[in-house]
Amino acid sequence: MSTPVGRFAPSPSGPLHAGSLVAALGSWLDARARGGRWLVRIEDVDTQRRVPGADRRILQQLEACGLRSDEPVWWQSRRGEAYARALDMLLRAGTTYPCSCSRRDLQRSGAPLGPGGERIYPGTCRTGPRGPARAWRLRVPSGDAACVRWHCARLGEQRECVDRTVGDFVLRRADGDWAYQLAVVVDDAAQQVSDVVRGEDLAGSTARQILLQRALGLPTPRYLHLPLLRDAQGRKLSKSGHAEGVVPGVPALRDAAAVLGLHVRGATVGEVLESALRGWPRLRARWESARPDGGGVEDARAADARAAGTGSA
Repeated sequence: MSTPVGRFAPSPSGPLHAGSLVAALGSWLDARARGGRWLVRIEDVDTQRRVPGADRRILQQLEACGLRSDEPVWWQSRRGEAYARALDMLLRAGTTYPCSCSRRDLQRSGAPLGPGGERIYPGTCRTGPRGPARAWRLRVPSGDAACVRWHCARLGEQRECVDRTVGDFVLRRADGDWAYQLAVVVDDAAQQVSDVVRGEDLAGSTARQILLQRALGLPTPRYLHLPLLRDAQGRKLSKSGHAEGVVPGVPALRDAAAVLGLHVRGATVGEVLESALRGWPRLRARWESARPDGGGVEDARAADARAAGTGSA
């Protein structure tokens, strides 16, 4: 069996906050516990959200928490040629097309909202743009070909029909930036990532990414979607919600481990990480056995809460 490869891919829209540290720690533990490699990739393709210097600060915070990439860090802003080659491949295969629709056009179309809160694209430009092309979209197949079954080690078996939940989705935006979905698929394959371990808020992107992997002839990694750190109102802690940067060190690592469901010991960063590594295989096994048929995010949260109540890890 090949060596597992995991990754953490933060967006430099601000410093690393406590919620992002949960994802970083979980992905590091999953790779390290199986003798694998752990990579860091800066997802800075969204130029409007990029904060100068945030990437370097994130790397410093990770370093102070003992989380070091096993290979040189990648910046997506330097990967434009790779994304262009992928888009060209899709264009030659007839699976992408230019689109002139603006967000206002989609609002006016009356298209229903998908599970993620965005309008399901109605296919307006499938036969040709109605004006100057603004973006490029993937031509999502219809019927069974659009329905993706995938497995998450924590959420169980999942199924999504992308033509009904999202529609043809954007690969390159109207402002010229590369879309997250294309960039992450291309880079995961290029870095030979075998295990994508990230927050459960990104589970909704997985079916789209698998469709793209299939269209580009790329392998599909294994998936694990982690619990999220939430505020008193149950909302995800995020940079867009003005979450403060985490102060790296033992207390921050202990808190991140607790969100995952690990009760760690240790007075130093190294001791805390070693304690978390010892508990990780048992925690992962508990997740995998708790939902053999898949119950989704809400069932996963309920099971995590029950386990926390019993003090198990």
